[in-house]
This record gives sequence, structure tokens and C-alpha cells, in this order.
Amino acid sequence: MENKLYLYPGLIRIWHILNALLIILLIISGLSMQYSDPMNPFMRFDLAVSLHNISGIILVFNYLLFILANTISKNGRHYRIQLNGLINRLMVQFRYYTFGIFKAEDAPFPVTKKMKFNPIQQVTYFMTMYIFMPLIFLTGLPMLFSGALIRQLLSENAYFVTDILHITVGFFLSLFLIIHVYFCTIGAKPYSNFKSIVTGYHEGKH
Repeated sequence: MENKLYLYPGLIRIWHILNALLIILLIISGLSMQYSDPMNPFMRFDLAVSLHNISGIILVFNYLLFILANTISKNGRHYRIQLNGLINRLMVQFRYYTFGIFKAEDAPFPVTKKMKFNPIQQVTYFMTMYIFMPLIFLTGLPMLFSGALIRQLLSENAYFVTDILHITVGFFLSLFLIIHVYFCTIGAKPYSNFKSIVTGYHEGKH
């Protein structure tokens, strides 16, 4: 029996879609700057830099909206990790992802209005949004000025370290996006979770 649960209000859906588009633009422009052949670039270097900077600035404001919304609304509770029994819950969910799901077992932590995320999702999303996102901003924003601010205040080595850290965090965020898209295919139907970000309704089965 199929059931639907309204979990994603319009503002959350708009924020999520904008966030995804901006991160994709940042990945494309970042890879273009990092790896493109100057003689045959995937994207012109100056265009890639401008796209990367503009997308990054918009993403900062979008992120601030996320923090504000989670502070003043009930949505923030989904990111609050209960440490008591966490390891056991993670192991149960890990077993489901690596074994149970292939045996058509019921999810150990079904989606509800009270808690949208299972334990692995909760920890992963918390780390992504509250650790890696601030790090990508803290390392990226100073380089908007070609690193001049870092070089003047600190040193050339500090700029190099900041750049490497920015690229490293960007890699992990890119990896998160790939894994996130894959796990979105695990639903009532392969397209159900993608559909939910358009309609707002999470589709599940009893």
C-alpha cells in the first residue's frame, strides 16, 4: 500500500534546488579551473573564475538562509544528533544499506514527520552542512581577491595551504553529492525521492 507524507514545504524545496544547482556550477567551474588544458579548455578560464565566484557568493547567502531557517523553525531538529545509542543505530542502518535493502527488508528507521533522516543520513548531513560547508566558505572567500588578503595578512605558504584545503573540502562535497544522488534512487521507486523535491510529498510503502 502506497502512502504519501508531506515533508518538504515550498521554501525548503526552492532552497534545496538552488543549493544543488549552485554546487553543481561550483564543481564544473572548479574542475575547469583545476584541470582544463589552457590550449583546449572545457570552459574559458576567466569565465570559469567568474562563474565560480558568483555561484560561491550566492551559495553563502543561501547557506545563511539555511542556518536562519533551522534556528527559528522546527526543521533544525532533523539535524540534532542524539548521542545516546548512536553507534548502535549507525550499525543497524549500515547493515540495512549493505544487506537488508537487497533482501527487501523494511527500513529500520522509516521516514516520519518527526525525523526525516536515518542515523547515517543525519550524521552525514550534519557534517556536510555544519562542518564542510563553513570550511569551504572560510577557505574560498579569502581567495576571491586572488589570495592577496591571505598573502598580506599571513604568507605565501598560508595561501597554498588555504587553496589545498579548499580543493580537498570541495572534493569531499563533490563525493557527497554523488553518493547523495545514488541514495536518492533508493525509495518506493527509483524516481520517488527526486519527485518529492518537486511535489513536497515523500512516497513510502507499508
